[in-house]
Amino acid sequence: MNIHEYQAKALLKGFGAPVAAGVPIFTADEAEAAAKSLPGPLWVVKSQIHAGGRGKGKFKEASAGEKGGVRLAKSIEEVKQFASQMLGATLVTKQTGPAGKQVNRLYIEGGADIDRELYCSLLVDRSVGKVAFVVSTEGGMDIETVAHDTPEKIITVAIDPISRVTAADVAKICAALKLEGAAAEDAASLFPALYTAFTEKDMSLLEVNPLIVMKDGHLRVLDAKVSFDGNSLFRHKDVQALRDLTEEDEKEIEASKFDLAYVALDGNIGCMVNGAGLAMATMDIIKLYGAEPANFLDVGGGASKEKVTAAFKIITADPAVKGILVNIFGGIMRCDVIAEGVLAAVRDVGLKVPLVVRLEGTNVALGKKIINESGLNVISADDLDDAAQKIVAAVKGN
Repeated sequence: MNIHEYQAKALLKGFGAPVAAGVPIFTADEAEAAAKSLPGPLWVVKSQIHAGGRGKGKFKEASAGEKGGVRLAKSIEEVKQFASQMLGATLVTKQTGPAGKQVNRLYIEGGADIDRELYCSLLVDRSVGKVAFVVSTEGGMDIETVAHDTPEKIITVAIDPISRVTAADVAKICAALKLEGAAAEDAASLFPALYTAFTEKDMSLLEVNPLIVMKDGHLRVLDAKVSFDGNSLFRHKDVQALRDLTEEDEKEIEASKFDLAYVALDGNIGCMVNGAGLAMATMDIIKLYGAEPANFLDVGGGASKEKVTAAFKIITADPAVKGILVNIFGGIMRCDVIAEGVLAAVRDVGLKVPLVVRLEGTNVALGKKIINESGLNVISADDLDDAAQKIVAAVKGN
């Protein structure tokens, strides 16, 4: 689960991180009061969407102006102007895709005197089984570009979960970021605070980009991106309350109600599979034969008929789907349950696109019998390779 920048900053501030004063707004009428509550003389007007690259993004609407999704205002009038232009407009960034995202919230924040921009993030480093700081002196840039062009400028410091962030760890991070004086003093409290926030709130990613050294020598969190482990949300009612459903795909929201692992993609072949590994293999082989998957969907190892029915309905609700591949290897999951779920969904919503079903494993004979006697126009497949070729050919009209 992701949250907005202003929510992330409020959360980090609660752990002692230095952030600038700011006010979230939802209507243009709120802009003037928000700006007047901040010291000025500079204000930053920031689009709040769940995507990076906002500053370099472009709005689809000409009325939103040519500037990006993060704008520096030199007067309260400019704050009002920018808010009026940006709210309700569609911002396109590298991470939103060409469709972009509608801006429904803005964050008005006081300006900062920036001396240097740094990069700092925390994530789980699975190679060592620890939470690690990933830092670079190249803040404010796409970290992927830095990793590709100058990987030596990215330093990783893994943290021992028993001793947590020690003075030696802070010294390593400070050396990597070339922090001295007041900045190094701030770092002694900031980096342990970030680690505490990450672990106590079950985050999967905490990214501060940029972390700035201001001209007075002190550190400040200028931007923050936070993602949480969805499996832990039951422990954090306060975090659940931050969820913005308007930023999420409607199909993914519906899937979460049935505990389905679903991710919308850009292709046209819908996939329903049991097991994450098999789902990945299914998507790979669809691409191998020249098509693109429309989703990742893992119904799990012990799905009920109702769960399978819900999964099938979610797939068919996507107008981009021109064909469906059901690929089940029954272990705990029984093939007859899959067959009954698919048939129940088809009866409810109809079947307007080609459907290829590959069943193998527990009760496979019964599952195939149920489908074959259903009277539906279902294409049977003997194995995954056969199934992929058949659905790709059906979608392409071959």
